[in-house]
Amino acid sequence: MAKADLGIARTYSGLVKNTALRKRVFSMLEDEFFRSRRMLLRVLGQRELLAKNRVLARSIRLRNPYVDPMSLIQVELLRRKQQGEQSSELEYPLGATINGIAAGLHNTG
Repeated sequence: MAKADLGIARTYSGLVKNTALRKRVFSMLEDEFFRSRRMLLRVLGQRELLAKNRVLARSIRLRNPYVDPMSLIQVELLRRKQQGEQSSELEYPLGATINGIAAGLHNTG
């Protein structure tokens, strides 16, 4: 949960063309995220995520300046693909952003 970035998620949600659907679904996702975080912190007896794992918290904080630009590039590439652009000049960097983001997050999800 500490790896989640709702600002980046909102940027990806901009790819959904149906504005009403985008707002409805993202609002549900955002509400559930905050509710889950609140309950998780209550169960753990903590005030912030990863309060007892400062090494991981620092790692996440340090990687964001590198992963976030890849996410923004990926959104633009997906937007172009969504608009019908087809080329190897699009496919290769799109694959590279997928691999780069997965490596930066240290998972494939």
